[in-house]
Amino acid sequence: MFNLAIDSKLRGCDLVNLRVCDITHGNQILGRAMVVQRKTQRPVQFELTEPTRTAAAAWIEKARLNPEQCLFPSRLADSPHVSTRQYARIAHQWVSAIGLDSTVYGTHTMRRTKATLIYKRTRNLPAVQLLLGHSKLESTVRYLGIEVDDALEIAEQTEI
Repeated sequence: MFNLAIDSKLRGCDLVNLRVCDITHGNQILGRAMVVQRKTQRPVQFELTEPTRTAAAAWIEKARLNPEQCLFPSRLADSPHVSTRQYARIAHQWVSAIGLDSTVYGTHTMRRTKATLIYKRTRNLPAVQLLLGHSKLESTVRYLGIEVDDALEIAEQTEI
């Protein structure tokens, strides 16, 4: 779940709603997947790194999941997948386990992490916008917490 949260850059509601077939083709874990985000109804693509593919394959096998099942099934009979609240509890446990303040880091940190790293390395704001599924560049600027003037200057210098 942790690896997939980082790689996918999905909101918690979209992460917990993933189905096995969203990241697989037959018995193979895909190198790239696409899902439609619940909040925006916009498709977003993401790559699954080798460690994520390995972890996902091991999880699917261990949990004996079939393609139509949710990747993170709930233990409750009336819910097909873990809740976003349960995902938040799990994330807080991860954060605490590595000695960080769990009041500072949470599920949205998982979404923001890779996007921030990509932006810092490339300064390619339109690419990060696309990866996050934002419709407006200004949304991505606010999301990353960068200055608007700096962002627009960088965007003007970046060719797609």
